[in-house]
Amino acid sequence: MPAARGAARRCALPGPLLPGPPPPLLLMVLLVLPAAGAEGKARSCGEVRQAYSAKGFSLASVPYQEIAGEHLRICPQEYTCCTSEMEDKLSQQSKLEFENLVEETSHFVRTTFVSRHKKFDEFFRELLENAERSLNDMFVRTYGMLYMQNSEVFQDLFTELKRYYTGGNVNLEEMLNDFWARLLERMFQLINPQYHFSEDYLECVSKYTDQLKPFGDVPRKLKVQVTRAFIAARTFVQGLTVGREVANRVSKVSPTPGCIRALMKMLYCPYCRGLPTVKPCNNYCLNVMKGCLANQADLDTEWNLFIDAMLLVAERLEGPFNIESVMDPIDVKISEAIMNMQENSMQVSAKIFQGCGQPKPAPALRSSRSVPENFNTRFRPYNPEERPTTAAGTSLDRLRTIWRTMQHGVTDIKEKLKLSKKFWSTLPYTICKDERVTAGPSVEEDCWNGHTKARYLPEIMNDGLTNQINNPEVDVDITRPDTFIRQQIMALRVMTNKLKNAYNGNDVNFQDTSDETSGSGSGSGCTDDICPTEFDFITTEAPPVDSDRREVEASATQPGWSLQTLLVIFISLVLQRQWR
Repeated sequence: MPAARGAARRCALPGPLLPGPPPPLLLMVLLVLPAAGAEGKARSCGEVRQAYSAKGFSLASVPYQEIAGEHLRICPQEYTCCTSEMEDKLSQQSKLEFENLVEETSHFVRTTFVSRHKKFDEFFRELLENAERSLNDMFVRTYGMLYMQNSEVFQDLFTELKRYYTGGNVNLEEMLNDFWARLLERMFQLINPQYHFSEDYLECVSKYTDQLKPFGDVPRKLKVQVTRAFIAARTFVQGLTVGREVANRVSKVSPTPGCIRALMKMLYCPYCRGLPTVKPCNNYCLNVMKGCLANQADLDTEWNLFIDAMLLVAERLEGPFNIESVMDPIDVKISEAIMNMQENSMQVSAKIFQGCGQPKPAPALRSSRSVPENFNTRFRPYNPEERPTTAAGTSLDRLRTIWRTMQHGVTDIKEKLKLSKKFWSTLPYTICKDERVTAGPSVEEDCWNGHTKARYLPEIMNDGLTNQINNPEVDVDITRPDTFIRQQIMALRVMTNKLKNAYNGNDVNFQDTSDETSGSGSGSGCTDDICPTEFDFITTEAPPVDSDRREVEASATQPGWSLQTLLVIFISLVLQRQWR
């Protein structure tokens, strides 16, 4: 009986305490209230609205409270703060931010090639201008009208050197041989003014340039030095151009649809889940970036070989192929050659007369007089014993300044090139280190893993396209390499081969860009959009590397041809030129 009364009391208890809603509705309320109490903050979209507005979007389509997420196509289809319109806009936003991140992260490597190309190109052009100006000034003062009447021979030499450097189709050896042959023709007429020489006769004279060696050993030594230095300099500036173009092109990525989905899921699905302040896990970011930048990573092998080849040529420019040591005293060297010709003029003339025949006397000079009386006094170099009368000018100072600038410039370029190695394979790591992108490698629990705020468990993928076959975050078609990236790989491979040839002192035909359509005038061998995939590797008749190296080294050990002696000669000539 007491049990029955207790049961009756328990049954009657709800009546007076809860006189309101019927029991079924009460049960629903009791079931919902615990969930609302535990996740009340997550159900509000206030933070999402604030973050979404900060991105510049309108709040018109943003709900105040979470809604069912069956409409979502990328983010988890659970209760969400995102409408379809929001998901679309945030998806486009993630694409733009990714493109900007890649371009921003590659800014260093791009500006390295742009700025260093500009500096090197400016230096080289200025060096050529100074060398030509120095030669012209020296020869006008030394040889007077005899030089001025034949100055086009020397002007053409520098014109061709400039055209070669700017990408023109110039064979350096043939051009230098032609210069000496023309100089022999002019000097032969000057030392034999009593004769008239036809064009055919002068052509015969030029054929004796190599056989008689009227200019001594200067042409051979100068040819070795000029060809090697100019090949290295032109190829080096070409390499800077190609590196600049490849970096510019590859840094402008076009993410695939699979990549865009992965970016949206990583960057903005936290918004849809009501967690706008939670950043992606570092390892999660790495897998997304490795999938999105798989083709860029495949560029890395050829890029590193290209950088290594650039560094080797830079070392040549600092050492045996140093352009300053060639162009700085070129006027002294050519003047020495002219003196050799004068000293041997009688023997040279006799052998040429023997080989080409006796020329006809000049109409106005049928007397036996052979050389003008003023020849010996005007066609000569300065006498080192002559005393200077004025202070030295700025020509030598300017050449020294350029010299120091170049030395510093090549060293600076080398250091920057070293920093750009392995750039493309480390690009995902660089991006994912950005605190604006991820929670950082030290935060492994309180980060977005693609589904919720928790640790990211999948392993990190290796680099490159083929390693993305099992990428858990990005759908990558490993059977279809990016054609555009492959074109850049080929452009780097072609340039690397040119650099290797330049390192060995051999030339390779370049596309003729002497019209300077590329803007810089150095030419890259590439069109605006696509680098060619085929080049003709036809080497010019450059001097054999081993024999020439011995020649240069041997000549460097001779007192008359050491760099220090040449510099002393040049300084004395400049001082005398200024003090006369």
